[in-house]
Amino acid sequence: MEIQEFLKNLASDTPTPGGGSVSALSGALSASLIAMVAGLSYHKGQAGSREMKEVKRKALTIQKRLYRAIEEDARSFDAVMAAFRLPKDEEKERLYRDGMIQKAYQKATMTPQKVCELSLQLLEFSKFLLRKGNQNAFSDAGVAAYLANTAIEGGMLNIQINLGSIQDKGFRSERERFMRRLLQRQGPLMTEIRKEIRGRAFY
Repeated sequence: MEIQEFLKNLASDTPTPGGGSVSALSGALSASLIAMVAGLSYHKGQAGSREMKEVKRKALTIQKRLYRAIEEDARSFDAVMAAFRLPKDEEKERLYRDGMIQKAYQKATMTPQKVCELSLQLLEFSKFLLRKGNQNAFSDAGVAAYLANTAIEGGMLNIQINLGSIQDKGFRSERERFMRRLLQRQGPLMTEIRKEIRGRAFY
């Protein structure tokens, strides 16, 4: 949808789009900035041009996937709400409803996980561009890093909020392991990125 329409819907009192969609959008914006900086960082015949072109190609692929995730996240939450609206007058109906609610909650963790995984790749690209990209676009690479980090933090928050309603202990444990692995990579990356940015003494 148009940005203005998206912002209007986001500010309305309907639950979707919500934080999950915004997290995906943050990642998509990061990918767009990375593609821009990489495009500004290569010139024919110069060393490293092939690597910059590859970063741009991958960033644009991620951008498309995160763009789709904006709508996917909204649909997954709508599916949770639809499951809660199922009839529950009889025991058979209640059992079916409970099962559908659990399936919907589990599915609602999938898009945020994808957002986290893709945005972690964007953090890697941002670090590379901060060090080797066009220095006139240094601040753009920094903004891309912060947006990717926001997408990761938002994605993890949306996984956690859904896990609180999931009864399957094995499923919860698998998602918790994923988040621990993610944090082990995200933390050191952001430490390096902040060091690069603050080393320029912009503020």
